Amino acid sequence: MPVHGLTRRRFLQSSAAFAALSALPACSLVSASRDNGMWEYHLSAEPSTASLVPGHQTDVLAFNGKIPAPTIRCRQGEPVTIHFTNNLNEPTTIHWHGLRIPIEMDGVPFLSQPPIQPGETFTYRFTPPDAGTFWYHPHMNSVVQLGKGLVGTIVVEEASPVAFDEEHVLMLKHWHLDPQGKWKDLAIPRYSARMGTPGEWGTVNGVHQPKYELQEKATTRLRLANVDNTLTYPIQVRGADAWIVAIDGNPIATPRRLEEHKIAPGMRLDIGLVAPKAGTNVEIMYMKGRFPFLLASFTTTPSTLVEKPLPALPLNPVATPDLANAETRHFVFEWAGAITPADKQGKGKHEFWLMNKRAWEGMSKGNIPDPIATLERGKTYIFDLKNVTQYHHPIHLHGHTFTVLEMDGKPVTPFHTDTVLLGKNGHAKAAFVADNPGRWMYHCHVIEHMKTGLMGFVEVV
Repeated sequence: MPVHGLTRRRFLQSSAAFAALSALPACSLVSASRDNGMWEYHLSAEPSTASLVPGHQTDVLAFNGKIPAPTIRCRQGEPVTIHFTNNLNEPTTIHWHGLRIPIEMDGVPFLSQPPIQPGETFTYRFTPPDAGTFWYHPHMNSVVQLGKGLVGTIVVEEASPVAFDEEHVLMLKHWHLDPQGKWKDLAIPRYSARMGTPGEWGTVNGVHQPKYELQEKATTRLRLANVDNTLTYPIQVRGADAWIVAIDGNPIATPRRLEEHKIAPGMRLDIGLVAPKAGTNVEIMYMKGRFPFLLASFTTTPSTLVEKPLPALPLNPVATPDLANAETRHFVFEWAGAITPADKQGKGKHEFWLMNKRAWEGMSKGNIPDPIATLERGKTYIFDLKNVTQYHHPIHLHGHTFTVLEMDGKPVTPFHTDTVLLGKNGHAKAAFVADNPGRWMYHCHVIEHMKTGLMGFVEVV
């Protein structure tokens, strides 16, 4: 049962509806409603426990107390209200990753809103202009809050819903756990200065190598979201012909065959496929060197469906860049070296990464650093992005959508994204219209890179 079919204020009042929805991957809503075109949700963050490693309980931080977090569903062009309550013992916020919404709703502490204190409720209200697969997470104490479980997906349906026979949301995350489900270090400085500290226990929707069923001949949409702090997943599908239909929530004009595609932290990938004959295993693989890992699998079951082509996705209404009059801004992402600055108490303050020779200074109430760039509202900019390190950097811009023009010196068929993955010594050119006023975070989405310098903000005035 799709969430948009609900009309009651309290979702739990319908036990049958709850049972149907909770059977879906990554879907465990506590309350939701859609009345008169308005979507309304209740969301909280709190300490909880989860059985991530079978047979063991792990202390986690969780939205609505559950792993996986609720998948919030809404519709393009329709208002959304989310009442968020902080039941943690520390401040937090919620950032709606990839959504082009007003700055007041972007969820960055001090820059766009005051931190939400323990016990407080903050109401987020916005109308998503784009359809697609997005996600949500805090923007405070990110290594811990994201690392211990505060990650969830938000699915924005098309204004005129596109009908697939089946749809599955798959959240990819490696947890920093030992075989007994006990926490290991979330960040180790020597790794923070390199690729980041990888987790060791891989899950999809909080389960290690989950198995699902899929009706044969079903037109299927798989919404993959990389909610990991560190890892980039090269993705491959085995057992079925699969097509890339959207990148980072944005449909591509002509779907292309999926051979292998990298999704870095913060990135998403929508895959379309027609389920093969009953008894076939369709496997989602993490192509790690010569030894790929199974992420999740689907076994096809008999059905009465009639085979048909995959439905087409309408493009999102992203402004077309005026390339003839665009201004180019250059950004270099590099390593700062081995010197560790110290604070007044002599404690090391790690700053391993630089953006244009500047490490992020941090911010607090009344202490906002200067922007890394000031942009004129309505003007087109080309961001020339250069990674001069050997490590991946997924560069994410809040509040806007890039149109990627070049990757590693070669023109590409332009596509839309909110996160550009720069590989080893990678180089990209991405254009956008600075049409959303405000102060927008701009950072690497490897969380340890972000927290040790590779972050800033651009101001659109």
